[in-house]
Amino acid sequence: MIFFTGDTHFGDPRVLRIDRRPFPDMAAHDAALIGNWNAVVGHEDDVWHLGDFMSPKAGDCSELLAELNGRKHLVVGNNDPETATYAEGWTSVQHYAELHEGGYHLILCHYAFRTWNQMGKGSINFHGHSHGKLKPVPRQFDVGVDAMGLRPASMDQILKSRSNARDGA
Repeated sequence: MIFFTGDTHFGDPRVLRIDRRPFPDMAAHDAALIGNWNAVVGHEDDVWHLGDFMSPKAGDCSELLAELNGRKHLVVGNNDPETATYAEGWTSVQHYAELHEGGYHLILCHYAFRTWNQMGKGSINFHGHSHGKLKPVPRQFDVGVDAMGLRPASMDQILKSRSNARDGA
């Protein structure tokens, strides 16, 4: 299975204040995000992390990656230091990616786009960076942890999230 996430910001205390994540400190934050990740992602799954993985103050990125289930792909964000982008444990690292999955053409970037490749042909933009604060537009989804219940989400969960929000669920 393939999962998507972003903006975990492991070891970055700014998220507790700016994003009001419900944790007393970074140790509790990081432990909860690791637990949430491993509760949904299996060892044979792929996870596309759409940027802002961890602070350079958080320790050894390779050690953190080893704690997380799945094959991990990084789409680099504006807060990803070289200690994260060059760490052992990533299956791939890039600034932009396109995938064909489940009959969909997915455009993956840390940033939300106003337009994207094959937008007029039904492609979908998955992004992070905005921490759930952008007004939704058709076929564009913030997959960061703030928008997805503090855990990676499958494509089906992401696509259903918009319809559930409209239905009041």
